[in-house]
Amino acid sequence: MTTHAAELPVVVIGAGPIGLAAAAHLIERGLDPLVLEAGPAAGSAVREWSHVRLFSTWGEVVDPAAEKLLAPTGWVRPDAATYPTGGDWAEQYLQPLADALEGKVRYNATVTGVAKAGRDRVVDSGRDEQPFTVHVRTADGCEERISARAVIDASGTWTTPNPLGGDGLPAIGEKSATNRISYRVPDLRDPGVRARYAGRRTAVVGSGASAFTALAALADLATQEPGTHAVWILRRGIGAGTFGGGEADQLPARGALGVAAKAAVEAGHATAVTGFRAAAVEHDSDRLVLIADDGRRTEPIDEVIVLTGFRPDLSFLSEVRLGLDERLQAPVALAPLIDPNVHSCGTVYPHGVGELSHPEQGIYLVGMKSYGRAPTFLAMTGYEQTRSIAAALAGDREAAERVELVLPETGVCGGSGLFDQPENAASSSGGCCAAPATLQIGIGAPVSSGGC
Repeated sequence: MTTHAAELPVVVIGAGPIGLAAAAHLIERGLDPLVLEAGPAAGSAVREWSHVRLFSTWGEVVDPAAEKLLAPTGWVRPDAATYPTGGDWAEQYLQPLADALEGKVRYNATVTGVAKAGRDRVVDSGRDEQPFTVHVRTADGCEERISARAVIDASGTWTTPNPLGGDGLPAIGEKSATNRISYRVPDLRDPGVRARYAGRRTAVVGSGASAFTALAALADLATQEPGTHAVWILRRGIGAGTFGGGEADQLPARGALGVAAKAAVEAGHATAVTGFRAAAVEHDSDRLVLIADDGRRTEPIDEVIVLTGFRPDLSFLSEVRLGLDERLQAPVALAPLIDPNVHSCGTVYPHGVGELSHPEQGIYLVGMKSYGRAPTFLAMTGYEQTRSIAAALAGDREAAERVELVLPETGVCGGSGLFDQPENAASSSGGCCAAPATLQIGIGAPVSSGGC
C-alpha cells in the first residue's frame, strides 16, 4: 500500500455493537476509523428489537476497548450481572459509545459498493497498491466516494432474514401473504401488535432462540387471551437437543429459552408440527394454510412468524475478492468452526484475523455477518474479532494471532445427526445435552433472546 493509502481512514460499515467496538479498537491502536451507519442513530438494527431481552449479561456485551473510551465521559457500566434489552443496549451503551467517538460516526450513510480504486474484481495489475473506494448514498439521495486503507464490514444480517420456504427461497405465495407474515419476534406489549395475535392461531417457524422467545411470549398471551395458540413448525423432528442445553448451558438465560419453549408445548399453548418444510402458502378465506414439500397441510392459521435465521447481504461487495464457504457464506477458514451440519455441542473457538482474512487484503467481514448463515453468534466473539483485526492493521501480528477470549460452553446439541431425525430420538452424536426440565411459563415471565 502506498504512503498515501496508509494515511487514509479504516472504513467501518455499521454502527452496531461490533462496528463501534471495531472503531474503539482502531483508536486504541492509533488508527483513524470512519463508521458509516445506514440508520439515523447508533444501533439502528438493535433498536428494531428493543423489546427483546438478551441472553447475555451486561458484563458480556460491553467491549473492553469501548469501555476505556467511555470512561473519560463519566459513563458507568450497568450492573454486570443483569440482562439488558435491545433498547437498553442501544440507549445505555451503543449511543454513548458512538457519541464518544466524536465525529467518527456518520449516520444516514448507506454503503452501496466497495471496490479497489480503479480496479474491478477482474483486474490484477496494481491491485494491492490501490486503496479501497467505498460508495455511499446519503439520506438526500446524493452519492459520494470515500477512499479507505481497509474496510471492516460489520453491517450484520438483520435486513436479510431467511424466508419461509424450506429450500432457502420464498415459498410459493409467501410474497403475496406478507400482510400476515412477520420475520421478527413480536412486541406483545404494543397494543396494536398484541391485538394482531390475541385469540388467534399463529404459526411460529424456526427452532432457535428467536423461535423459543416467540413461543414463550405467545404462551404468556394464551394465559390471558382465550383462543391464542401457537403452531410450532419445525423442519426436523424433536430430539434430545431440540430445546437447547437447558441447565447445561453456561449462558443460563439462553438455556432457559429452550426450557420455556418446551413448557409452552407441554402446557398445550403450542402444538409442534415436525419434519415440515414449507413449499407454499395458500389463502383460505381470510386465513392461511401452509403446505409442506411432502404435501401435508396445516389447519387454517391467522398469522405466521418466520424465525428461520438470517443471511449476509453480499450485493455491495461484488467487486472485491472474498473467500467464502460455498454453504455458509462465511470466510473459508472460519466455516469449519461454526458449521451447524457438523457441530453439536461445546463452544466455537475464539478466532481473529487469520480466520477472517480474504484473498483481497484489507477487507474483513466481522460480527454476525462473518458467520454467514450459521447461528449462535455472541457479541464477545465479535469483540475478539475486532481486537485481532485492529492489531493486524496496526502491524502487531503477535497480538493479532493471540487469543484473548474464553467463550462459555453453548450446551446446545444442534445440527449433527440425521436431517430427518425421528421424533423423540436421542441425538445420534452422543451429545452432551439432556432434555431440559419443564418450566411453567407464567404471566410476566421475562423473555430473553438475541443472538448476542
